[in-house]
Amino acid sequence: MQRHDPDPDPLLHERTHLTHSRAALRAMREDVESLDIKDVTANWVNAAVLQRQIDDRIKALADLSHTPLFFGRLDYLHAPGADLAEGAEGERFYIGRRHVHDADGDPMVIDWRAPVSQPFYRASKKDPLDVGLRRRFGYTGGELTAYEDEHLTDPTESTHTSRLLQAEIERPRVGPMRDIVATIQPEQDEIVRSGLSGSVCVQGGPGTGKTAVGLHRVAYLLYAHRDRLARTGTLVIGPNKSFLHYIEQVLPALGELEVKQATVDDLVTAGIEVRGTDPAESAVVKGDARMAEVLRRAVWSHVTTPTEPLVVVRGSRRWRVPAYELAEIVEELRTRDIRYGAAREALPQRIAHTVLVRMEQAGEAPDDRVQDAVARNTAVKAAVKTIWPPVDPAKLVLRLLNDPDFLATHAEGVLTADEQKTILTAKPARSVKSAKWSAADAVLIDETNDLVARTHSLGHVVLDEAQDLSPMQYRAVGRRCTTGSATVLGDLAQGTTPWATASWAEALRHLGKAEAVVEELTAGFRVPREVIAYASKLLPSISPGLTPVESVRETPGSLNVRESSAPDADVVAACVESLAHEGSIGLIAADPRIPVLAAALEAAGLPYLAPGEETTAESRLTLVPASLAKGLEYDYVVLDDPATLVAAEPDERTGLRRLYVALTRAVSGLTVIHATPLPPQLT
Repeated sequence: MQRHDPDPDPLLHERTHLTHSRAALRAMREDVESLDIKDVTANWVNAAVLQRQIDDRIKALADLSHTPLFFGRLDYLHAPGADLAEGAEGERFYIGRRHVHDADGDPMVIDWRAPVSQPFYRASKKDPLDVGLRRRFGYTGGELTAYEDEHLTDPTESTHTSRLLQAEIERPRVGPMRDIVATIQPEQDEIVRSGLSGSVCVQGGPGTGKTAVGLHRVAYLLYAHRDRLARTGTLVIGPNKSFLHYIEQVLPALGELEVKQATVDDLVTAGIEVRGTDPAESAVVKGDARMAEVLRRAVWSHVTTPTEPLVVVRGSRRWRVPAYELAEIVEELRTRDIRYGAAREALPQRIAHTVLVRMEQAGEAPDDRVQDAVARNTAVKAAVKTIWPPVDPAKLVLRLLNDPDFLATHAEGVLTADEQKTILTAKPARSVKSAKWSAADAVLIDETNDLVARTHSLGHVVLDEAQDLSPMQYRAVGRRCTTGSATVLGDLAQGTTPWATASWAEALRHLGKAEAVVEELTAGFRVPREVIAYASKLLPSISPGLTPVESVRETPGSLNVRESSAPDADVVAACVESLAHEGSIGLIAADPRIPVLAAALEAAGLPYLAPGEETTAESRLTLVPASLAKGLEYDYVVLDDPATLVAAEPDERTGLRRLYVALTRAVSGLTVIHATPLPPQLT
């Protein structure tokens, strides 16, 4: 793009560029839509594959009316190298969510992930990175209405907080989560652009943007390593379906349509119906990493040492393999670092090879076909079945949980007698189908599956709200990226499960990524300073030593704590008061209080949504059980009786952590209604 002299009407010039860019994007889309696959495909399979690629490309080139095509501009002092500029020759670049070029192939908008775009996020007065001017754009209803300039090399211009940047951060949140591509901060950008080969763990308090950073890192990696990740795959793992619904539009808005999303339960329950629940003490033991050793012992206990020789009959000849030689083969396979099932599949071939050696010693000249035939010999197959029987993972776990003697044999020296008793089923099930499997049981079956046959590994996995996973769940996720990398996101202070991790070092070890770099985000961009300071009073009790979030947002009057003698009515009144503001409203309460508050809202004629339904236009008010609040955010939050919320949890520390989560969901304002005394940490 060519550098222009100062414009007499800069806003008109930028609007004109936006119009031309939209026209160019439309032309790019029309070019793809006009492709005729009949001329380039030889069969229907190729045609189907190509048509899907074309359809995906058309979707990626959609011009979303609510998503500005570009949000910034960089004017370089000197022309960047051609390898940085995506083929552009010039000094001015418009930065947007995707690349747009004109009919001649010259870029009109540069993808935010391109190297030439990086100074938009990193350049400063101290280190301008050869940028003379950084311009930010403001939009209203999809129309470009404002701009703001920073002259990074002008010593007379003072450093100031961008008004447009602040407005974008504080823009009301209606519907699902948005991308933060226009507001990425330098410390966030450093994590986003970290390489594919290394794993990263991001410890971030409420409002630091850790989830957005993780999603934008996926988008960046897909840009920088598209071919590799297209082959190996990417996955985003969230804590629950509501959370996944909330974040599901971020990557498509950045043009990335192929990233799959799942919960840990989705990953491990293939073929298993989860119908039961565990008491907390049982779930803690089942989730302990020591269970992996118990399962390993139980699986490999099926292998027996041969005590009888094997005789293979071929034609008129009989070939004898002594028991000691069979035992050597079995022992060699057991000591190799391969899965139980792979070793079992190798055993008949190893036996057949031994027979072939005898044939050759007798003067015969057998080939590979003979070896395969010997491996399929009835006597060989019978020996393999006896020595190395197949293992059904679900049946094995069922036996461990039902049979005290079987469990005791394989848990000796690993689990105490009390721990063994804790995980034994009170009423043993007769079969895999009739068993009331719990979520923790499904993880045990998944671990066993991996002991038998290796789990498929992906190129990159993002694990959000990771602090709540058990060691066995970490192992389940780690199996999905043994040959790839991971982005781990979480906040130790928000761990609300009985098995929540105590440290990231421990969590990463269970994940198999002990070498991951741990980054801490402490600058808050979402929660107002007054609100996060109030919530941070809980930190010494729930996570001592953790750095409190320092919010950059000054929002006077954002915190309102009210004592009430009529809490149901006052909660409804606070919701009505909040609805007078623009944006989304979240009413958060202890799970047992949800039916009572639902009835109060209905009686008052206030329509409300459940978490995950925020994409509908029926209401701006969502009634949120405290157990589902994690990861969600609302412009205004009404919090019902903190003490009741704390008391609803199994212990005080977990309750205070749940309260910390609930207190930090607000983007603009928080109203706390309490009929009972507040927890002492807040007074």
